[in-house]
Amino acid sequence: MKAAEGRIGRVFVIRLEDGDLVPECIERFAAENGVSVGHAVLIGGIGGGQVVVGPRDSDEMPPEPMLLPVDGVHEVVGVGVLAPNEDGEPVLHIHAALGRRRESLTGCLRPGVTTWLVGEVILYEILGADVTRSKDAASGFVLLEPKGIARRFLSSEPQVDASLLQEPDGGVAECEEQQKRCQDDQRR
Repeated sequence: MKAAEGRIGRVFVIRLEDGDLVPECIERFAAENGVSVGHAVLIGGIGGGQVVVGPRDSDEMPPEPMLLPVDGVHEVVGVGVLAPNEDGEPVLHIHAALGRRRESLTGCLRPGVTTWLVGEVILYEILGADVTRSKDAASGFVLLEPKGIARRFLSSEPQVDASLLQEPDGGVAECEEQQKRCQDDQRR
């Protein structure tokens, strides 16, 4: 595991319009507004394009992607990570679940996916995280490369600083009291 630490900066509420291309329009918005690292959440409608639904053969390197067309209008919910490529341009890696009638399609949205009627995006800017997207020689994928925290996580046990669990103003006791009141309300 590799990691980089950052903090939330600006938060943008974005409305995509009919025909807007995903992820290109979000990447363009990020570039125009100086956002190089971020987290995007997408809901709305998708009208067409292609979705990567996995490799054709997981043992083959570089893998050949399986592309499925978005056939007709679909509802969409997706999340993605925005990070700069080696040229400093923001690149959005976004996965989404799309649904139409009783069918669903889940995978990576490829360039050229179109918005149908409306898409709504919340883009959270992440400041101070030293990351880039670099091409991996073995897979051919452009992968996220965090450069911040250079330690390996060897234990499956979470390492928690106990001081973070207590609030200096007695917040723990307040939470316990609130939990007790909630349990009392449930008994009534």
